Amino acid sequence: MEQPRSKNRWGSIVFISAATLVTVLGAPWYIHTHGISRAEAALFIFYTAATSLAITVGYHRYLAHTTFKAGPIVRFLVLFFGAAAFEQSGLKWASQHRKHHQFVDTDRDPYNIKRGFFYAHIGWILFWKQPVSYENVKDLQKSRLVTHQHANYLGWSLGSGVFVPVLIGGLTGSWLGAFILSVATRLTLVQHSAFFINSFAHTFGSRPYDTSSSAKDHWLGAVLTNGEGYHNFHHRFPSDYRNGVRWYHWDPSKWLIYGMEKTGIARDLKRTSADQISEARLAVAKSL
Repeated sequence: MEQPRSKNRWGSIVFISAATLVTVLGAPWYIHTHGISRAEAALFIFYTAATSLAITVGYHRYLAHTTFKAGPIVRFLVLFFGAAAFEQSGLKWASQHRKHHQFVDTDRDPYNIKRGFFYAHIGWILFWKQPVSYENVKDLQKSRLVTHQHANYLGWSLGSGVFVPVLIGGLTGSWLGAFILSVATRLTLVQHSAFFINSFAHTFGSRPYDTSSSAKDHWLGAVLTNGEGYHNFHHRFPSDYRNGVRWYHWDPSKWLIYGMEKTGIARDLKRTSADQISEARLAVAKSL
C-alpha cells in the first residue's frame, strides 16, 4: 500500500495559518474596539459547540465507528456542521480514522504518533500527502447524503461554515464580528481540539485497558476534546459509544448520544459489557 509522502499542502497551510492569524490578532482587536454583544456570544458558543460535537459525536462515533444508529435528520446535521469544521468530508474523515485504528502506531497510520507530537497533531495535514482508499467505508457510501457531501464538500463547508454564520451575524449585529469570532476563532479552537485526539491522547496519560497501543486516558485530554481523551478505552473498545466509561468521566459526546437515545432520535447504542471491561483491566494489571 502507498505510504504517506512529504509534500507541502499549500491550501491547508494558507487556510489554517490565515484562520490562526485572524484568531490571534483579529479577535483581541475586535473585542477591544467593539466588545461582544449577546447575539455574537450566542452565535459563537452555538457554532463552536455544534461543529465540535459534529466531529466527535458525528464524524467519529457515528460515521467512523457506527456506535449508534440515527435517522436522516441526524445524519444531515452531522454532515452540515461537520463540514463547517473544515476537517474534510465525513466519508474521507471516517476512512482515514478507520485506517488509523487498523494500523495504529505503524507507517500506515495516517497520524502515527511515533513520527512525533507535531506530526500527529497537524504536520500530517500540512506537510504530508496521505494516501486515501475508500474500500473501508463502503457501508457509508450507501448513503446518498454522505456521498453528496463528499462530492460537493467545498460547497457544503463554505455554506455551513462561512456563509451561514456570517449571514446570521449580519442580521443580528455585525458580519465582521461573526467572521472573526464564529468563523476564524471558532475554526481554530474546534480544529485544534480535534487534533489533540491524535497528539495529546496518544502522548499523555495511562493505559489501563490496553498496553499494546499508544492511546492513553487523561482527564485533561477529555476536557480538550469533548470526552475523546479517554482514548485507551476507546482504542480497546472502539465500537462503544462511550469514551469516558465511568459516570463521572467528562464526556459530553456520550451524554449527547445518550440524550438522543432517550428522546428517540438515536437507537441501538453499542455498550461494552462490564465483564469485558473488567477483564481488560485485569489483563493489563497482570502484565505489569
